[in-house]
Amino acid sequence: MNQQKFIAVFKEVQHKMYFLSKRLLTSHEEAADAVQEVMAKLWEKRDTLEKVKNKEAYAMQMVKNFSLDRLKSKQAGHLRIVHSNYEDDHRNAQEEMERKAKVTMVQNVINTLPEQYKVVLQLRDIQQYDFEAIERILDMKATAVRVTLSRARKMLKEKIEEQYQIDIA
Repeated sequence: MNQQKFIAVFKEVQHKMYFLSKRLLTSHEEAADAVQEVMAKLWEKRDTLEKVKNKEAYAMQMVKNFSLDRLKSKQAGHLRIVHSNYEDDHRNAQEEMERKAKVTMVQNVINTLPEQYKVVLQLRDIQQYDFEAIERILDMKATAVRVTLSRARKMLKEKIEEQYQIDIA
């Protein structure tokens, strides 16, 4: 794979890799470093990438694994998994404050979920990956992804209802 083809294939994926890594590592700098490291590894493997069917899922799996390794390493002991906050510039100040309060509430509850649930929720509900891509990224079977997502959503709903005493339809 030459440089132009490599750039064409991974330029769009790089943005998604960053958001997944930032979701896992929470730090902009750590996420950017993780993506840079993975891109360097992908470049080193460029000759064997022709055999990879879904290069995006392959890259996402690599950045996920690298980010999780960083979380487990001693030098990243201060990092924790959280959901990043998405901003919408088209809302007025009151709506924005309410939205941020809701996002914070959901973030707090998501932070209490098991790691696997957090990652599946991030990939499916936030980054909107299809199930096939999630299967490849997480190296899970289709039924396992669907079951994990279902359980994660159910646990999230129950914890929100319990903690904030609200009924979610």
